[in-house]
Amino acid sequence: MRVDPPPTPLSERDRLGLRVEIAIVLLVTFGLSGISAGLSLLDSALSPGSLGGRTVALNASRSNNSFLDLMFQLVGITRLLAWAALGLYLLWRSGIGPKLIGLARIRRADVLAGCVLAAVIGLPGLALYLVAHAMGVSVTIVPSSLSEHWWRLPVLVLSACANSVAEEVLVVGYLITRLRRLGWSENSSLAASALLRGSYHLYQGLGGGLGNIVMGVIFGRYWQRTGRLWPLVLAHALIDAVAYIGYNVLRGRVGWLP
Repeated sequence: MRVDPPPTPLSERDRLGLRVEIAIVLLVTFGLSGISAGLSLLDSALSPGSLGGRTVALNASRSNNSFLDLMFQLVGITRLLAWAALGLYLLWRSGIGPKLIGLARIRRADVLAGCVLAAVIGLPGLALYLVAHAMGVSVTIVPSSLSEHWWRLPVLVLSACANSVAEEVLVVGYLITRLRRLGWSENSSLAASALLRGSYHLYQGLGGGLGNIVMGVIFGRYWQRTGRLWPLVLAHALIDAVAYIGYNVLRGRVGWLP
């Protein structure tokens, strides 16, 4: 496991400031998304019918006008990248540059590790979703419901990359680094990161939430042991891109896809 030199002890004022910073960042980004997803799950549970009868579109059209729809999609992508930039900036202001959280130059080993992680997470994740959906504890997830525009596939790839960068930078690199500074143990900070990741996927049902907690544990522990964030970013982007584009290719052609 990667071992960092002992940090300078924080004053009570600095500790309070760091807690406030974490709370604000999470409320602006994935923490608020987790609350919203939890409410969405509760609403689905209290409504007539099973979760399997409900549909959630991850990349939906926002306008009937092709140009405006493209602008809406790019705004959403930019928002995610801005969230990641916020986390990186705050770390940089405290003397922790991107290199120190594992975003130095990409190595071949990072690409290989990213592909392995994508397979380890993606294939069992798909199986878990299909089982959970069959049991009625997962909504029907539509990875893309964008209209047939010339820009659809590039936007889906950009969306996958933006999701990946935002989640791995904030939920792993930023959050665990900040919790370490507050004196949290590796296991405690890992648990907090994994639970946060699971929380904002609860709109997919309990299966989606639990599956992403497992993903969070694996990704977070990998980062804690290696200090490399690029494999997580690459793996997450690959998983999402395959899901988004694969759905468009397989929709209506295979019977096992809800």
